[in-house]
Amino acid sequence: MSETSQIYFLETKSKAVFAADGPKPQFLIDTPKFKSLVVGLEAGGQIPVHPGEAAMYHFLEGEGLMTVGDETFAIKPGVTVVVPSGAKRGMNAKTRVVFLGAKGEA
Repeated sequence: MSETSQIYFLETKSKAVFAADGPKPQFLIDTPKFKSLVVGLEAGGQIPVHPGEAAMYHFLEGEGLMTVGDETFAIKPGVTVVVPSGAKRGMNAKTRVVFLGAKGEA
């Protein structure tokens, strides 16, 4: 199966794009009801706290902190964070971070 089939992605982590001016999400699928993406965040970078739809974050590389509501969690490879719809979330990268994200209607 090839990557062009849009259902199988080899070396997903390598698809992350890093930029000094903030994250540049790379969509694996982008439909009106569901989005899946890979995101690279430079060391010291952040995603400001914001509300959004239900989402899942699975960390592939790096370390940092993620805030969900009033709680802050350590992030590292292998950690998965699930955020309910409407909850505020944000991230601060201590090192270069790569994560998979999915969001949509819950």
